[in-house]
Amino acid sequence: MKIDSTLTAVVTGGASGLGLATVKALRAAGAKVAIFDLSEEVGEKAAAETGSLFCQCDVLSDDSVDAAFAKARAALGQERALICCAGGGNAIPTVKRDKKTGEIKQFPTDKFEFVLRLNTVGTFRCITRSAAGMLELDPIDGERGVLINTASAAATEGQIGQAAYSAAKAGIVGMTLTIARDLAREGVRCNTIQPGVFLTPAFSRAPQEMIDSLGKMVPFPPRMGHPDEYASMALELVRNTYVNGETIRLDGAIRMQPR
Repeated sequence: MKIDSTLTAVVTGGASGLGLATVKALRAAGAKVAIFDLSEEVGEKAAAETGSLFCQCDVLSDDSVDAAFAKARAALGQERALICCAGGGNAIPTVKRDKKTGEIKQFPTDKFEFVLRLNTVGTFRCITRSAAGMLELDPIDGERGVLINTASAAATEGQIGQAAYSAAKAGIVGMTLTIARDLAREGVRCNTIQPGVFLTPAFSRAPQEMIDSLGKMVPFPPRMGHPDEYASMALELVRNTYVNGETIRLDGAIRMQPR
């Protein structure tokens, strides 16, 4: 799919980190972009900086997602590319014994469910709305659109305390091929990027020693990933029509250790 001024793209979680880098890359290539994000202040700032449209969006809510797509399409037209970067996690052991008291604490089920709803269900909620809109479009060279999801190295090598996050991201990996097969006859592709350790705003506030230590865990190049490297992969997945149903690791060959 060609990326130019005729392409409209939606990026969820597009106000910061991997999402914002993708917005910048799409805009640099000429595409029209709608940023979906929860924070109005951060989202409006990102939109102003990149010449994009901000649509406040809570991926946990059907009504919020529907309203965001309606606003984006009214202003920019039906999107042919959806890049899902919205998500998050927590760090809670499955069961933990207090070293002082011996008290045994369980992972709260509601906090486990929240991470799955935010990542897996939130991604799928955006996919269904976007794909339904794409089906209304006429194909260009046989293709109507492309869906790109974001998983994590935790999907296959979750660290201690990442049970919920691992399950949520593994769910995204697991549904990728199925969605691609569901939409194949309609000319809509679906792929997932599985990033390793990336220097996003959350990590950039960490001590330099921690950043250096994480970088040294990566075989090559021995550093954390840069958000623009994620963006480069996302744009290639938009352009390359023959990539479909794939989960692509983007991690410098790292395999995460237990902690």
